Amino acid sequence: MSSKTASCFCGQLSIEVSGEPLGVGVCHCLACQQRTGSVFATLAAFAAPYRVSGHATEFVRTGDRGARFRFRFCPICGSNVFHTEEGDESAVSVAVGAFADPAFPPPQDSVYECRRHAWVRLPEGVAAYAQDPD
Repeated sequence: MSSKTASCFCGQLSIEVSGEPLGVGVCHCLACQQRTGSVFATLAAFAAPYRVSGHATEFVRTGDRGARFRFRFCPICGSNVFHTEEGDESAVSVAVGAFADPAFPPPQDSVYECRRHAWVRLPEGVAAYAQDPD
């Protein structure tokens, strides 16, 4: 099984995942916009197990439906690297940009389209949801 490593900008924090992504998506919610400093977050979900190296600072945010998400970022350079949902450690969501791989698969889903900046264009065939369909 192939593995991939994502890391922060300075390289201090990294996560190694195995296999293909369970899914790749973008989120346009205002929380993701503020968290990333971009107009959307691009995430890839991977099944456990995964291996983390380095030290992370954590931030817990409660989502719209009450789920709690534990975000991990580098305390040195501040890069967002990955997050998990509390109570569900079966998968991890990794920031696609942390892989630094322009050939990474494109997103299949786009959530919180109601908050998408009008000038953002996604590839044809991406499933769009006004909010989070889960």
